[in-house]
Amino acid sequence: MLRIENVSYAYNKVPVLEDINLRIQRREHIAIIGESGCGKSTLLKIIYGLLDLEQGSIFWEDEPVLGPAFNLVPGMSYMKYLSQDFDLMPFTSVAENISQYLSVFYPRELKERTAELLEMIELTDFADKKVNTLSGGQQQRVALARVLAQKPEILLLDEPFSHIDNFLKNSLRRNIFKYLKENGITCIVATHDFNDFLPFTDRVVVIRNNNIIAKSRPIELYKNPRDLYIASLFGEATLIAIDVLKSYANTKRKIIVYAHEFKVSETSGIPISVKNVYPMGSHYLMEGEGEDGNIIFFNASVDLAIGKEVFLNVSLETINQRLQQVPLP
Repeated sequence: MLRIENVSYAYNKVPVLEDINLRIQRREHIAIIGESGCGKSTLLKIIYGLLDLEQGSIFWEDEPVLGPAFNLVPGMSYMKYLSQDFDLMPFTSVAENISQYLSVFYPRELKERTAELLEMIELTDFADKKVNTLSGGQQQRVALARVLAQKPEILLLDEPFSHIDNFLKNSLRRNIFKYLKENGITCIVATHDFNDFLPFTDRVVVIRNNNIIAKSRPIELYKNPRDLYIASLFGEATLIAIDVLKSYANTKRKIIVYAHEFKVSETSGIPISVKNVYPMGSHYLMEGEGEDGNIIFFNASVDLAIGKEVFLNVSLETINQRLQQVPLP
């Protein structure tokens, strides 16, 4: 188990993390999410031992994780940390980068292992290419394979798919997270993209204003976001009063509604004027303005003209689900 106990950290006396407490089981996959600058990357660096703790402690099982003040070479041997700087050998081949930490005393195993990792990152045809000739996305894939080749007990990933082309991301995510599960590797991924964690991680930790504000299974957090900030990490959402959604409701309580949960009607519901249209491929994201001047984002299956008046509805099932949550202000 990885234990993070009462950890706080500041840069130049400006707090970045405050009183962080977390328990991560062996083989568990955790996502650290939140807006840019919330402390995701800093937390990974602290966990790996790249920064000296000012307050708190971290243990892997019973072994303390210590920073540069205690280790001549920062970082713990049983962990690997893939930062947003790939730290590759630019003038050697892709295969040589991946096999750098594999034993040369077992050439057959080295060759097979390198081939397996090349296939996983979908760069088999680039095995002999020099790394400095690759694109940023290809280099990120090599960096992923390189850390996986070392079979760490814990893998820390900082925005691991940020440079990779969209058409490759999905298959790479499936390949990598499947590999980690099959090999029993504990994984902590810091990301801003819900596609990196919603289908793959066991738990999600949300950071805001230097603190952990939520911990839950990803699908539960998605279905029952406690506030608009959390919901926005999954997509466009609106905070709206129930008596606006249902005129007969005798409550001013507000709930969160995702854009896809609004249904468009030509006859009844919340009156909305279309202000902006954003084609999203499978649907259109609409920006509408209500009679009270509030902005509502909703999805539509067809392109609605700017200025068109429509009505929006939300199912009672969605309303009742959100009503079971902690009340929003």
